[in-house]
Amino acid sequence: MSVIQEFNNLHTSEDILFLGNAWDLLSALTLEKAGFKAIGTTSWGIANSLGYADGELIDFDANLRIVKTITESVKLPVSADIEAGYSENFDTIINNVLRMADVGVAGINIEDSFKKGKGLRDIKEHCNLLINMRTALDNYGYKDFYINARTDTYFQLENPLNKTIDRAMAYVESGASGVFVPGITKEHEIKEVANQVKAPLNILSLPTLTNCNRLKELGVKRFSFGNALSDKIIALLEYNAAKLWKLQDTSHLYEN
Repeated sequence: MSVIQEFNNLHTSEDILFLGNAWDLLSALTLEKAGFKAIGTTSWGIANSLGYADGELIDFDANLRIVKTITESVKLPVSADIEAGYSENFDTIINNVLRMADVGVAGINIEDSFKKGKGLRDIKEHCNLLINMRTALDNYGYKDFYINARTDTYFQLENPLNKTIDRAMAYVESGASGVFVPGITKEHEIKEVANQVKAPLNILSLPTLTNCNRLKELGVKRFSFGNALSDKIIALLEYNAAKLWKLQDTSHLYEN
């Protein structure tokens, strides 16, 4: 079975796919060792690890190198977060997706929001991008490559439910394998999206949205924690570094 098919199967099994979000090789290997069945990179975490904020401020090649290192080292399917594609030019975006596929990822996560300014890409334009992306992947031998179409409606619009469903359905019709709706938290809205959109629904962990089993009951097929783990690790690093300097003592590093 190919890694692409293995990754697709994880979205259609009875269990919810709890995706482990990694930002470097060590975090990916740690998540694999813990038992996660698939890895999804976090662009936020990768950017932070290189000293940048999220939002396509790092070079695409820098992202690609980290993803390549992960795919070559873990035995799990890997999905790459490519934000909005690291370009506003559709040909460049599609080429970036193909380059990710070439390093062995089973899928990508792509957003419909702009990185250089607020707003969402026109729905027809984004659908056209997805159609051409799917065609290019098929032509290059990456049939069933998993395109997780993220819509940022809940981050940018008021009363976004209906527009979220419209976009999600259009994206699936245009070749997306699944849809990702970060920011949604109300259970009845999650259930509505899951019922209306005939593709696996990915939800992002938030302080009020944390339990896989409950989300499974609502129809969610994929659950990810984004940059939450990398943020926690960074906070722990900052705390210990500050404590070392303040106390001029290393004893706390050896405490259980």
